[in-house]
Amino acid sequence: MQSNQDLYIRPIETDDLHRIWTLSYKEENPEWKQWDAPYFKHHAISYEDFLIQKHDWVHVPNKQAIVFNNEVIGTVSYYWEHEPSKWLEMGITLHKSDNWGQGIGTRVMRMWIDHLFNTLDIVRVGYTTWSGNKRMIKIGERLGMTMEARIRKVRYYNGVYYDSIRMGLLREEWQTTVYKSLL
Repeated sequence: MQSNQDLYIRPIETDDLHRIWTLSYKEENPEWKQWDAPYFKHHAISYEDFLIQKHDWVHVPNKQAIVFNNEVIGTVSYYWEHEPSKWLEMGITLHKSDNWGQGIGTRVMRMWIDHLFNTLDIVRVGYTTWSGNKRMIKIGERLGMTMEARIRKVRYYNGVYYDSIRMGLLREEWQTTVYKSLL
């Protein structure tokens, strides 16, 4: 578990599943989905169907709960873009808009990056977002990430083309510049 006073990340427990389902899959058009890859269709699912996927959530290394003031407010995750070369991509979802714009995302990503570099044999962490999600780009900039790629006009949403953005950070950058400045 990584901690930052009232905010921390931890493995997902069985008791968290109803809360995560409520935040993630109960609604067909949740507000958070307007910012989290909205060009991909989101589908609500029943709690019973969500529980079928329990093994994909509980005590798995690639997903953790974000807890703020003793309440699960979202998740962090990672997946292997290409595991043999140790190319890892990560993500964050803060589900409730009243938690946006307070620096929570930056604090959580700082914890998640630190956790990933401390627990996995990787040299880089990164994520992909879209140019319409200015807050996510800002998080990467605050954490010293580099915009490694901008694929122009490949995300179509609400009649507008947006760029796909890839942000990345190398272990040595985290250890020498960013990490030391956060102490």
